[in-house]
Amino acid sequence: MRTQIGAFNSRRIRLGMVGGGEGAFIGAVHRIASRIDDHYELVAGALSSTPEKARRSGEALGLAGDRIYDDYASMAKAEAARADGIEAVAIVTPNHMHSGPAIAFLEAGLHVICDKPLTVSLAEAARIKAAVDRSGRIFALTHNYTGYPLVRRMREMIRAGDLGALRLVQVEYAQDWLTGPTEKGGNKQAEWRVDPNRSGAGGALGDIGTHAFNLADYVTGLEVAELAADLTVFGEGRILDDNAQILMRYAGGARGALWASQVAPGNENGLTLRVYGTKGGLAWRQENPNQLFWSPLNEATRIVTRGGPESGSAAGRVTRVPAGHPEGYLEGFANIYSEVAEAIKAARIGAKRPVGVEFPTIEDGVKGLAFIEAASRSSNANGNWVRCHAS
Repeated sequence: MRTQIGAFNSRRIRLGMVGGGEGAFIGAVHRIASRIDDHYELVAGALSSTPEKARRSGEALGLAGDRIYDDYASMAKAEAARADGIEAVAIVTPNHMHSGPAIAFLEAGLHVICDKPLTVSLAEAARIKAAVDRSGRIFALTHNYTGYPLVRRMREMIRAGDLGALRLVQVEYAQDWLTGPTEKGGNKQAEWRVDPNRSGAGGALGDIGTHAFNLADYVTGLEVAELAADLTVFGEGRILDDNAQILMRYAGGARGALWASQVAPGNENGLTLRVYGTKGGLAWRQENPNQLFWSPLNEATRIVTRGGPESGSAAGRVTRVPAGHPEGYLEGFANIYSEVAEAIKAARIGAKRPVGVEFPTIEDGVKGLAFIEAASRSSNANGNWVRCHAS
């Protein structure tokens, strides 16, 4: 069970935050996730690019006045110099503001937890990775869907060979919130996501397509060798894609397809993964995350429930409550934070990451940017097949 992990070295991790102030959705999600298992205490922040808003936001969260900062650079310098300074920072800004803070805090000797996607370009991703490598610090990327217990179970079953040789991967993430001109109505979340200067080369592709890509990558362990993409802009006046349809050829012969859309009426957060092999298939939906459909070849489909008898050890170690009590988005997000906490607490005493602890890393972030750029190249070439590689 999740609550049984981390009995040693239990002092809370002093956490800072960059971004996530007034009007920000994801900052509150990170703060809630960090506290669910009581591993962290938020003590400092540079919560907005506007000093007045940063101060109001910090005061609203109860931060000490001298630990509310106008900018991330002064925060990194001041916190690194304090005896009670932060041990880790959460970066929850728009995409174009990930790189500067990440590198600054890594160079200050601090661990980094960064929202996805990693940054706006593969070149910037390489700069962050170089900083991670130089620092020796922990870097985590919050692809939170990898924290769901039954997602862990899918990965466990595939690794055990239950599906046999993998043949087909079908992943989709469909939403409808940008079907109309949402960004023109003052919606802060929409405004920056449709702006290439803040979002990067991918619209729906970067926002939710990278989640779908990462989920399939995590569960199957397959490497995309090449892809053919059709990125479409349906919203009038938009520059970035709001719909992406991508075919994937995996190293080893498996085939895949990814659909990411924010203009599909009737879909809220329709993240779905289906994987098929020579011995059977698996299907999971994020909107009903406590059930996994397992179809052994020539047998009736079984429903595996989170916390149930077939949920396995990988799911069990990130499960909090018995079967029948739903766990979802916030708990999955919290699992990432808690896995990172286990690694940080091990690092405090010079130990290796505990066995079984896993979370998305800098390598996953680089992969995501390679995927975005390969898809953009393919779509710009009228859907030609292009290589997809992170180096």
